[in-house]
Amino acid sequence: MTQTTDHGSSGSRQAPDALRRRFPKYSDLAPLMQFKKPELGQAARLRRANTIWELRAMAKRRTPKAPFDYTDGAAEAEITLGRARRAFLDIEFRPGILRDVSSIDLTTPILGKDSRLPVGIAPTGFTRMMQSEGEYAGSQAAQSAGIPYTLSTMGTASIEDVAKAAPHGRNWFQLYLWTDRERSMELIERAARAGNDTLMVTVDTAVAGARLRDVRNGMTIPPALTLKTVLDASYRPAWWFNFLTHEPLAFASLSRYSGTVAELINSMFDPTLTYADLDWLRETWKGKLVVKGIQTVEDARKVVDHGADGIILSNHGGRQLDRAPIPFHLLPDVKAALAADSSDAAVILDTGIMGGADIIAALAMGADFTLVGRAYLYGLMAGGRAGVDRTLEILETDMRRTMALLGVSKISELTPDHVHLL
Repeated sequence: MTQTTDHGSSGSRQAPDALRRRFPKYSDLAPLMQFKKPELGQAARLRRANTIWELRAMAKRRTPKAPFDYTDGAAEAEITLGRARRAFLDIEFRPGILRDVSSIDLTTPILGKDSRLPVGIAPTGFTRMMQSEGEYAGSQAAQSAGIPYTLSTMGTASIEDVAKAAPHGRNWFQLYLWTDRERSMELIERAARAGNDTLMVTVDTAVAGARLRDVRNGMTIPPALTLKTVLDASYRPAWWFNFLTHEPLAFASLSRYSGTVAELINSMFDPTLTYADLDWLRETWKGKLVVKGIQTVEDARKVVDHGADGIILSNHGGRQLDRAPIPFHLLPDVKAALAADSSDAAVILDTGIMGGADIIAALAMGADFTLVGRAYLYGLMAGGRAGVDRTLEILETDMRRTMALLGVSKISELTPDHVHLL
């Protein structure tokens, strides 16, 4: 009988040539020995930031505690801010496959004009206190990105100076109606003369929210040079050098003011506002009018009935009433109510957005547009104009990637079916 060899036995196995050990040759090692030249400086650090959270970490290192906390904080226990951010975490995307997503178009119509991206810069107060380039950096970055920029009544650059800084940008103006209607009228006329096509009236500040970080930090406008702030300055000399060597803080609509933020708000804003004031504003302003601070379905319908061209679902970034409704949660009901009324009013959303995927989720759930405030300020504090540019680059990259992975190539293709609320 012929004896056969069991080639499957372990004793007869031989390792493939590729798995036999050998001493490496220099020619094998050379392609692997490519040491990257170290990149130093602010520009390199900004390039390495891939998320808004990383920009926030940079901002915290570069900015004194009081202005950083003014940006980063919210009212009371900051419950609303935490919930707003969790709202975007507690979703599940529903991607489609086998779609041609070789070209992604993020162009979005908003209030009669196209925006290159479905996001604009929200109004922020005291912006040059966060970083000396302030509103100039924000408006110029928005102009470059082809998106709207909103100057706040509490901004630290004038309406006219922002128009000069970004003459080809789409500039909006945010208005707090004052007890002094003549001053309000003056602002409205200045905004119109400067070419602002949209007026955004904020209605959720009858009084100042209890922003406890500001209280603990002794936050004043301008920042006071106490022993505490001097010690803080020793760790962040660049911020203080810029602050002390540039024009002192001045406001878009106020004379120079000294005092706490809460004192300023409470002395300036009108707690007696009613829908009659909105009617007056609608008659007075000839451009697009949007109302910011809508937090119920009923108020959304009412302001549209009183002539608003758009509403902004917002709880002021959690900075006013803690435990306020979350705009992202409110969005479907507001959208349905306005659709039932056959209204074409724009529905804009802010609060809690920290990435491009958040923006895409909001659009899928029915928002026509979004605004970012903190995300923009983190970039500003991290690196001035270049930091704002990086913020918008990160958001755009996130949005393009999310759209492609969802299987959609245009904003108009997004539907609620793309998002499941967990």
